[in-house]
Amino acid sequence: MNWNNQDGNGPFGGFPFGTGGSQRREQRPSFPKVSLPFSRRTLFLLALLLIVAVGLPMIASFLADYYWYEAEHLTSVFWTRLLPQWALLGVFSAVAFVIVYPNLRAALRVARGIPGANDVLSLILNHKWSRWLPLAVGLFMAVSAGSDSMGQWQMILQFAHGGAFGVKDAIFGNDVGFYVFSLPFWNFLQNWLMDLLFNVLVVCGALYAFRLFSGARLGSVEIPRPVRAHALTLGAVLTALWGLSYVLQRYLLLYNPNGVVFGPGYTDIHATLLALSALAALAFAAAGLLLFAIRSNRSWKFIGIVVGVFVVCNVALRGLYPELVQRYIVVPNEFEKEKEYISNNIEATLHAYGMDKIETSEITPDAGLTVEDAAADPETLENMRLWDYRALLRSYKQLQEIRSYYDFSAIDIDRYTIGGKMRQVMLAPRELDLSGMQNRTWVNQHLEFTHGYGIVMNGAREVGQNGQPNLWIKDLPPVSAVDLPISRPQIYFGENPMSYAFVKTSVKEFDYPMGESNARSTYEGDGGVPIGSLWRRLVYTLAFGDSKILFSDVFTPESRVIYERNVRARLNRAAPFLTYDSDPYIAVIGGRIVWIVDAYTTSSLYPYSEPVGQRYRRGRLTGGINYIRNSVKCTVDAYDGHMKFYVIDEQDPIIACWRRIFPSLFTPGGEMSSELRAHLRYPRDLFSVQANIYRTYHMADPNTFYNKEDVWNTLQGEANEGTLSSYYVMNKLIGESKPEFLMMTPYTPVGRDNMISWMAGRCDGANYGKLVLYRFPKQTLIYGPNQISALINQTPEISAQLSLWSQRGSDVILGHLLVVPVNNSLLYVRPLYLKASQSDLPELKRVILSSGGHVVWDETFEGALEKLLNYRPGEQDASLSLPSGQTPQSGFQPALPAAGDSEIQALGRQAKNAWDRSQQALKSADWNAYGQAMGDLEKSLNAMFPQGIQ
Repeated sequence: MNWNNQDGNGPFGGFPFGTGGSQRREQRPSFPKVSLPFSRRTLFLLALLLIVAVGLPMIASFLADYYWYEAEHLTSVFWTRLLPQWALLGVFSAVAFVIVYPNLRAALRVARGIPGANDVLSLILNHKWSRWLPLAVGLFMAVSAGSDSMGQWQMILQFAHGGAFGVKDAIFGNDVGFYVFSLPFWNFLQNWLMDLLFNVLVVCGALYAFRLFSGARLGSVEIPRPVRAHALTLGAVLTALWGLSYVLQRYLLLYNPNGVVFGPGYTDIHATLLALSALAALAFAAAGLLLFAIRSNRSWKFIGIVVGVFVVCNVALRGLYPELVQRYIVVPNEFEKEKEYISNNIEATLHAYGMDKIETSEITPDAGLTVEDAAADPETLENMRLWDYRALLRSYKQLQEIRSYYDFSAIDIDRYTIGGKMRQVMLAPRELDLSGMQNRTWVNQHLEFTHGYGIVMNGAREVGQNGQPNLWIKDLPPVSAVDLPISRPQIYFGENPMSYAFVKTSVKEFDYPMGESNARSTYEGDGGVPIGSLWRRLVYTLAFGDSKILFSDVFTPESRVIYERNVRARLNRAAPFLTYDSDPYIAVIGGRIVWIVDAYTTSSLYPYSEPVGQRYRRGRLTGGINYIRNSVKCTVDAYDGHMKFYVIDEQDPIIACWRRIFPSLFTPGGEMSSELRAHLRYPRDLFSVQANIYRTYHMADPNTFYNKEDVWNTLQGEANEGTLSSYYVMNKLIGESKPEFLMMTPYTPVGRDNMISWMAGRCDGANYGKLVLYRFPKQTLIYGPNQISALINQTPEISAQLSLWSQRGSDVILGHLLVVPVNNSLLYVRPLYLKASQSDLPELKRVILSSGGHVVWDETFEGALEKLLNYRPGEQDASLSLPSGQTPQSGFQPALPAAGDSEIQALGRQAKNAWDRSQQALKSADWNAYGQAMGDLEKSLNAMFPQGIQ
């Protein structure tokens, strides 16, 4: 057979651009008939049953999804998510088919003309049905390749709707939006095309190889020209795509993690970038040479030369050249060569994490807390948190769970106006938890026990009898000691995992236990999905796999099914492109219990920005992201589950992109009610990430950064039971006129325990979202939390009493140590709890305070504060008792009064009166009155003892 006969078909012979060649077709043998054990009708029925068994649940699941979005008024979100996925499947499958089918058809035609043994492959190639093989295999490969695009719907929608960041990268001068929105698409498209063409090459090559080598001896095979032309054409296209990958890799240098800093350094810019450009040019040239080799009689030798040159250049340019530049040019002068790129990294990182506008001040704290400090900042002392969330959660569980089917999963911290004053409070919702229920019938789980009930709240500093929290809202039904009415105490949506529930049925729902009976109610909201019709019940029977839904007689035309009840899972279903904070919290808004969840837009593609390290990941803010904004505040009503997505950062380009894609999903932040806005918090996950990034990136000077001269540490509270890395406080910042709710963290130098600074995220009003940093002078020793913990442990009375309690069988629980600024001083607060070994109910036993290196404790915060404020250097520590039989050392003797007896009595009465007034002011936390009374006491004592204490 003449392989060089072109007959007007071009060099490809049977390749798709020809007519299939002019060769005479061989006679097609036929397959022997095979008798089947089943009739065609039986096979058809079995296939139909299989389709129904698989297809009906899929259809039911689809309909259930649609009904859920419809009930939440999010049908536009449903279709905007669904239609692009199917459109991508169609478009990419069509493109893949256009590429795959002609190649397979050409390969089949060429393979038929290759003489081979009369084997199974020959029978298949020459069978009358073989003409359908390219179509069948092509459709399979095309749909498989197209399905890869469905999972990329978010990325492709961002490519289509992305915008500019208004910031350009320092190397290529492109807007950051190109890297966040466009570059991922081009990378995906290039990889997708390479994978597709490689698979085509493998399939066609396998067909040719089986045909050529069937019955042939090794070394006696001659590769026909059409086969060579087909393979070289595919190879040329793949090589060109490989060259395109080098072009895209130039941009990926902006994410190089192996230099002095994250991002490209001197070697990347002056060696690797040049190498990638040269390799891209070589790849394009190699693609052209492969096409040229189709007409060459020595094509394989020519191909070997091209491949060899390309491999050598790749090794030399990608490996050897950058290594030589790094070793002999960069290393001897590293800082000078890398200085520019370190600056790029610092600037990009601070902007990417929203820390480029942090307000920094330097302060010198007082040597210790003074009466003047207390008088200047009474609100901070009034709101001092004495309840560690671990101890308080135990107390809530023991005192307020009431029944085994209720649960408190976490303690939330917030602020409310109570009695005309802003008070820091701690609260938790009483959620449903049926894991402890003994009789878990279908009726109990899905019809009767459907919701939790009410909340528990206490003041952060309030302590009741026997060291228990003084509960402001408690019990069932809720009893409130404060003006905070709750009109809808039922909790259908929360943090606990809850199964689906049916409401508005003929079964009354359990509300709460009441005497010998139970209070019951019927759901009155519009949450959940209508399920009253037989069709809806059939759909959810298949979707949930629960036949009782179809056959139960409890449903009415108004019945509804409530599911997707975990607040974060619920939000994620509506907006999966956002990242949600790990700590949802509740607030009472307009008499309703509302969940507030912080949502973030994130990216791992911000050029030069340092990614979140695995050590400092927080919640779902895992290692890899290097851009974050808390652009959205989400709310979920605990009664009806309705969601709101409030956009509070209009400047974030990523949320602007999503608003263009889902215009009906988001609500402008300006439409948020003032009552809701009063409960916004600086999110802890974001703050923890920012605080850990700032450990290093507070060093704006490249030289200091390069030498790591001033790296800080945050307290890793999750691993250290004694401290919290970050926490909420009510505090009046220096220079402000009123207290505000803050998230704060202290910093210590690496390798040292003294405190070097503290940072706070502001939560209130127009200052929401601002970061402030207060630095301490490096030459001044400011005790850090670990040093205060050591001082506490070294205090004789405290250590002795702790040992005594332990010997008596009590468990001592030391709360987290909080560092709280009070005016121009630092106050360290640590509560101490006791718990009987046979009980899980802790009680607040002591409050430990420290300031200026002095440690005191007392049964109450007021008592400990009094000891701390009355402390004078050189006096015997009032908190430490002398051993039995010992007396104070000589030298501590009062001087004789200079005045006469009658005057002494008068001054004594004045001093006693001043003392009484100070104690009364201390109890009422009136620090101005306290300071005035202590000043009067000092005047009376100075008049009595003008020569002082000798």
